[in-house]
Amino acid sequence: MPRTVFNEEHEAFREMVRDFLTKEAAPHLQDWLAAKAVPRDFYRRLGELGILGIEVPEEYGGGAQSGHHFGAVLAEEVARAGVTVGTAMTHTNIILPYLLHFATEEQKRRWVPGCVSGDLMLAIAMTEPGTGSDLAGIQTSAKLSEDGTHYVLNGAKTFITGGTQCDLVLVVCRTSPAPAENRRKGLSILVVDTASAGFAVGRSLHKIGLHASDTAELSFSDVKVPVENLLGEEGEAFTCLTANLPRERLVIAVQAAAAADAAVRFAREYTQDRQVFGKTVSSFQNTKFVLAECATEVEAARLLAYEALERDARGELTADYAAMAKLFCTETAGRVIDKCLQLHGGYGYMLEYPIARLYADTRVMRIYGGTSEVMKTIIAKSIGL
Repeated sequence: MPRTVFNEEHEAFREMVRDFLTKEAAPHLQDWLAAKAVPRDFYRRLGELGILGIEVPEEYGGGAQSGHHFGAVLAEEVARAGVTVGTAMTHTNIILPYLLHFATEEQKRRWVPGCVSGDLMLAIAMTEPGTGSDLAGIQTSAKLSEDGTHYVLNGAKTFITGGTQCDLVLVVCRTSPAPAENRRKGLSILVVDTASAGFAVGRSLHKIGLHASDTAELSFSDVKVPVENLLGEEGEAFTCLTANLPRERLVIAVQAAAAADAAVRFAREYTQDRQVFGKTVSSFQNTKFVLAECATEVEAARLLAYEALERDARGELTADYAAMAKLFCTETAGRVIDKCLQLHGGYGYMLEYPIARLYADTRVMRIYGGTSEVMKTIIAKSIGL
């Protein structure tokens, strides 16, 4: 189907990204997977091309583009190429908006230009060993020093994307006790320099997929964080998190729809080439029917993701619609990729084939950014249940 959501500028960006990934990502993919991380120099290269700062205002070195359309193009091309850009999309599309929306002018000038260039990479630390979706249960704490110049941060975080390579980590912590009537109060966001004394990276976690995206455990032992590094209002972290979650879920929905679309292409190309019983696999009716079903599901997912994309650009993306987009697109991706892997037969289980990596990489989309069950809860509330 023709894309009416993207204009000529978006399509020119698409061609640039496609050429870049072919030349500078695809040849190195196996090395990155083995190393379980993308080299820092690659992030700086993304910065040079303007990819890390597409939506950042010009005064901080960015491209001053509104909306997530360019990010969506990047997600589609990464999926199409069957490669990875490590934690670049998380850095750009999910974490950097916190600085753009909630940082003071001084903080923006201090941090954002480095984030745009790739010299400062970001991570956000919410999840703890005993706290997943229930962020109100966060135990990591920060106490203001007697002289009021800094916070003393203690605690541990897990499942932190970009944790081994980040320079700044946005830590959600408790700065005051939660009142009984509202457990979400009393949480704050502190921007921690990973060179700080008492900050430590624990295990680099071994995941089912996303092997070129580093994920780690982090710990904080009496880390001194200047009060100037408080992001937003003290005790109001949940307001910041809630404001940014619809965009985060939109990003995941777009990525999931792109992954499902790529899976159909991989399966179509493979079955057109693979011979069984003297015929191409694509000539069998079952193959045609499966791919027809998958293509239809992908189109529905993509249209929902694109509508969310347009609503976001207009400032109209609501929490419930973002939840619908994430739920439908990620669940669709899971079904479609599984069917497309099946059409590859035994080769679909081999990691050298992009369909196998896609199968493993996409599974977490139904978990992070809010599980499918959490999405259903949000949607149910929106329809009065």
